Amino acid sequence: MGCSTVDDAKPIRIVVAGQGYVGLPLAIRAVEVGFDVVGYDTDPRRIQQLAQGYSYVEDIRPARVADALRTGRYLPTTSADDLAGFDIAVITVPTPLTNGAPDLSCIEQAARTVGGHLRPGTLVVLESTTYPGTTEEVVGPLLESASGLRAGADFRLGYSPERIDPGNPDWALVNTPKVVSGMDDRSRQSVQRFYDSLVDTTVPVTGTREAELAKLLENTFRQVNIALVNELAMFANGLGIDIWEAIDAAATKPFGFMSFRPGPGVGGHCLPIDPRYLAWHTQQTLGLRFRFVELASDINEHMPDYVVHRLVLALNTRRLPVNGTRVLLLGLAYKKNTGDVRESPALQIAHRLLDLGADVAYADPFITDDAVIDPRLSRVPLDRHQIDGADAVVVLADHDDFDLDLVAGTAKYVLDTRHRLPAGPDVEYL
Repeated sequence: MGCSTVDDAKPIRIVVAGQGYVGLPLAIRAVEVGFDVVGYDTDPRRIQQLAQGYSYVEDIRPARVADALRTGRYLPTTSADDLAGFDIAVITVPTPLTNGAPDLSCIEQAARTVGGHLRPGTLVVLESTTYPGTTEEVVGPLLESASGLRAGADFRLGYSPERIDPGNPDWALVNTPKVVSGMDDRSRQSVQRFYDSLVDTTVPVTGTREAELAKLLENTFRQVNIALVNELAMFANGLGIDIWEAIDAAATKPFGFMSFRPGPGVGGHCLPIDPRYLAWHTQQTLGLRFRFVELASDINEHMPDYVVHRLVLALNTRRLPVNGTRVLLLGLAYKKNTGDVRESPALQIAHRLLDLGADVAYADPFITDDAVIDPRLSRVPLDRHQIDGADAVVVLADHDDFDLDLVAGTAKYVLDTRHRLPAGPDVEYL
């Protein structure tokens, strides 16, 4: 693959604004295929770690960061001056909710920073998840204001939603199809040529709004279906029905059914936050409520309460008060085989139990020492001593590193929210 720009035959310089779960894999991949890459982030600690060859993203091994640094073509930096002379800039910054509304402040700041270094012929791509219209109605004008150039006429502008799934052993950046779009035909073609050099498959769509909606549709689909099985799990338990066996039976149908599994709630950025961008946008633009999203969000947000309720009932049958009871939580991350605690329902469960007076410990081999965890929580290894010393064990993230056979054979009581332990008199499922 030649290292030329999407339009010219000169060395290409890439800026990736944001070096988190989305931006770091993109930056490292771009270095590996031969581009000069500036990894820009406003977090000085994160940049210092990258400069030392350390990776805080599980999917990117430290060796890949070190290799990228050795090429001399990867520059992690907090200095906006280092963006000068870029040919392509990709914005991969967070888009949280603030008071229930989309917070685009990180996108806006990144656009202003990038816009200060725009030149004619450059390309800017937004990857951050957001509501339809953001690329052309928010990012475009900010870039124009900062640069004095016109989107479409002087520089190219596009949107390509991220599809990073932390901890997924099968699907990563390179082999996951990449949706690409642009504000006009030339922009879309430039975006597609760029990503064709990075990933196996690109999927062009007509406009940026369609691409923005596609990302929200993907996550809203998952949010709604997870909420469905979570609510069914609560009803099935009350009816004395094994929801897990029912799901497995339904999954044998070769058409018209897709299997989703219950759990303690949803976490990460995608499911708790992204569908709300769509609901907010429809309310603001059309004056209409997106009732599916509202209902699904409500169900999934209350799953931590349901888990605590189930645990309280189980302890009560054993004549144990929550106050003073030793509870061991297995996994604080929101999903297996990752240390990602963003919006993790496990943290919400831990906080509720602490507020009830429980003595709460957790085991999670993927959580790093610098993760922001409640200081009231004690971190322990998952061994026979810790399991035997707990009045109850709650499986929240079913990491492959956990010795679940040891848990099943040692624990006094287990509430398994992931249906991973063998059935037994002291094991209950969600």
